[in-house]
Amino acid sequence: MIQAKAELLAALEQALAEVAPGHALVPTFENPKQAAHGDLAITAAMPLAKALKKNPRELASALVEALGRQPAVQRWVEATELAGPGFINLRLRPGARQQVIAQVLADTDRFGVQPANGQRVMVEFVSANPTGPLHVGHGRQAALGDAICNLYATQGWQVHREFYYNDAGVQIGTLAASTQSRLNGLKPGDAGWPESAYNGDYIADIAASFSQRETVAADDRSFTASGDVTDLDGIRQFAVAYLRHEQDLDLQAFGVRFDHYYLESGLYTSGRVEQIVARLVAAGKTYEDGGALWLRSTDYGDDKDRVMRKSDGTYTYFLPDVAYHAHKWERGFNKVVNIQGSDHHGTIARVRAGLQAAGVGIPLGWPDYVLHKMVTVMKGGEEVKISKRAGSYVTLRDLIDWTSRDAVRFFLISRKADTEFVFDVDLALKANDENPVYYVQYAHARICSVLDAYVADRGGDLAALAGVDLAALTAPTETALMNKLADYPEMLQRAAADLAPHDIAFYLRDVASAFHSYYAAERFLVDDATLLHARMALLAATAQVLRNALALLGVSAPRKM
Repeated sequence: MIQAKAELLAALEQALAEVAPGHALVPTFENPKQAAHGDLAITAAMPLAKALKKNPRELASALVEALGRQPAVQRWVEATELAGPGFINLRLRPGARQQVIAQVLADTDRFGVQPANGQRVMVEFVSANPTGPLHVGHGRQAALGDAICNLYATQGWQVHREFYYNDAGVQIGTLAASTQSRLNGLKPGDAGWPESAYNGDYIADIAASFSQRETVAADDRSFTASGDVTDLDGIRQFAVAYLRHEQDLDLQAFGVRFDHYYLESGLYTSGRVEQIVARLVAAGKTYEDGGALWLRSTDYGDDKDRVMRKSDGTYTYFLPDVAYHAHKWERGFNKVVNIQGSDHHGTIARVRAGLQAAGVGIPLGWPDYVLHKMVTVMKGGEEVKISKRAGSYVTLRDLIDWTSRDAVRFFLISRKADTEFVFDVDLALKANDENPVYYVQYAHARICSVLDAYVADRGGDLAALAGVDLAALTAPTETALMNKLADYPEMLQRAAADLAPHDIAFYLRDVASAFHSYYAAERFLVDDATLLHARMALLAATAQVLRNALALLGVSAPRKM
């Protein structure tokens, strides 16, 4: 259907040019609201009629005649129907739908993947400060960011994955003070325990490792503890390395990798923060008031001007963000996507205002953002708010330990990012159709069991399925399943363009549903050899598409369940 649709789209363009020369309408197909109306719908007659001041149904009739003269329409279309005020419905020949099977089996894991386009994109996500274990919000960021990276890769982009974190500042100072208090024998609740200290058990683990003079190594750093309780700077560096190592383990368990870790401290040591301040001052976009340096961010649509440098000489948090993003641009990333929590909404206007004020050639609306809302964790019918290890929140490690990586990945990507999500641990453990990840994975495992029986009991050759006769695939459930497979490339294109990886999860459930309906309606290991081979080819193609889509989410496709 993919090849047929492409040829039919070109035919529609030719027909439109014949009926309405010089028109500016982009030729497109829509999916009929009801399957009984056909496979493709054309609505061009209505907007064209309005522009040309003609009757839309008469224009549609002329378009039907022009389409009928196109070789592609004669080859792929079984019936063309005129409906309503000017709708045109195309009913395709079976061969148009069946061709997707051969294409999937030929392309395998490259089905739907576009050739390299020569463009680079940076996706920054997770970006957790090393002050504690990764929480479930970081998990949602990791799932979203990783899937968006995978989507961009399918569309031919060269993808760079970046993790940014603050390795200095107030929070890191609190981390060091908390660890030092543990080293001094204090614990939460004791007299003398700092009010702002981190209370989780992980602080005690850091202190114990520091006292034993251990060496910890993360992806971007390594440090050996001195064991000296008075060595506050050493405690700070060790605690940061320790937690970076812990975060690396969490990300590895979650199947997420990064190309680069970017340190906020590097913005200061490299002089980039001072350079961006100098550029903003030179551009006349700042002023001093009350001993502080302000950015005229209202000139760029912000609701009020923002302080860049406080009266005590320290910088506000958004200034290094501006310097960081200016460096992203300097590194040649004309396309940048940031995955952040919805609490960062206010920073978008400020960062963009700072970048525009700096006058470094960055276009309006750069970079792109995907903001996600919080995750509520339910277990045993009650909300879970506290992890013993973290002390104040549920960790990503908790979710993985309670369920599985596959369940956490699928669940956290299964809703739009800007909607709140309830992660039901009990649902994630169910082995039935209520559990969406089980429902999809079971479809794949079911197919594999049939294909295994085809090989073992019928002497079938899976490698030979790409060339079998598919003409016998005419059952309604077969048509529905083939139509779903044919939707895959366009789904990837839309999901990447819209930064909507949840579309993959929706698509997977639709394919699984179409397969389960097919499984309930038809026998597969039939005596008719032609029908047998054709159905095995359809099953093999369906399994391949399920594997491809699950891989984009970082979810496995088990052969047995």
